[in-house]
Amino acid sequence: MQCDYFDAGTCRSCTEMGVPYPTQVQRKEQHLRRQLSAFSDIDWLPSFAAAEAGFRNKAKMVVSGDPGAPTLGILDTDGLGVDLRACGLCSPGLTSAFPVLADFISATGLTPYDVPRRQGELKYLLLTESPDGELMVRFVLRSTRQLAQLRDALPRLQAALPAAVVVSANIHPEHKATLEGEEEIILTAQESLPMRLDALTLHLRTRSFFQTNTAVARELYRQGTAWVDEVDPSTLWDLYCGVGGFALHAARPGRDVTGIEVSAEAVASARLSAAEADLPGMAFLAADATSFVRDATALPEMVIVNPPRRGLGAELASLLEDSGVRHVLYSSCNAVSLAKDLARMPGLSPVKVRLMDMFPQSHHYETMVLLERRAA
Repeated sequence: MQCDYFDAGTCRSCTEMGVPYPTQVQRKEQHLRRQLSAFSDIDWLPSFAAAEAGFRNKAKMVVSGDPGAPTLGILDTDGLGVDLRACGLCSPGLTSAFPVLADFISATGLTPYDVPRRQGELKYLLLTESPDGELMVRFVLRSTRQLAQLRDALPRLQAALPAAVVVSANIHPEHKATLEGEEEIILTAQESLPMRLDALTLHLRTRSFFQTNTAVARELYRQGTAWVDEVDPSTLWDLYCGVGGFALHAARPGRDVTGIEVSAEAVASARLSAAEADLPGMAFLAADATSFVRDATALPEMVIVNPPRRGLGAELASLLEDSGVRHVLYSSCNAVSLAKDLARMPGLSPVKVRLMDMFPQSHHYETMVLLERRAA
């Protein structure tokens, strides 16, 4: 992949830029095998690699510069804006939206936030594109001072960018390196972005998580569903279920599926998807995964876990180790924490592993592992 920003030294966020893509995938495979070298008799499935460019379905753009000519991108070491509107990682739908949004910012009079001076209102633009090309656009503001301007100008934005079906303002008053605040104000009648994957539509609300790479997300759910169907459990838990991707795809007549997610917003999305698809045997609960397992009075035949980068942690891994659950499907975005968790669960052996290259041009990747309890 050619990147003029990288060659010019303007942006060095992509640590593997310039490395041939097959070599990138090979390095990731080698890294994963090193992390799991303590385990034998693993069936290593072929890695899944999608497009090396234009794959990102979401963009997190710092807004900076002059109100009449804002930059959308990152900040340099002095806190000044670096424009990255032509970033080759972003999907064509996102890159075509950036100039429209920059013009809208200028015309509306929204004031970019000046980090060194701690002045201004508009901090970030957070965009997500659905598989059908629709957009969620979130304006991260320092306060509500310019909220009325944004609200009044919404028809102009929707006329210029019809794909923007969900628009919101996130209020982030603190001066710190985080992307969003606690308050979200939906400006459109539509509150969620439909993410259609195969026969299922997931619903993504403003503060819900969804994978960065739609093609890889689709393959994750296909692979996970295939492994679940091989085991064919009558009861299944999906811990850290998010908007319900694994759980909803694994639903079958006669199979009771429970999704657990700490975000009530994500749980509401998962319930909506289940109702729309008329899926039987589905339940979604807003709860902490570790507390849910610790307090459970009955255990399922199989568990799916998709934790954040830190992994399951010692307590949840120990609970699963002692539970007697026969199969665990582990989807991990951090092979180092994955290896630590597997070491904490010696009774559950990895039998199938597949690398999913969610993040080309970086050293990050996703791993799927099917674990099976050893015979006593």
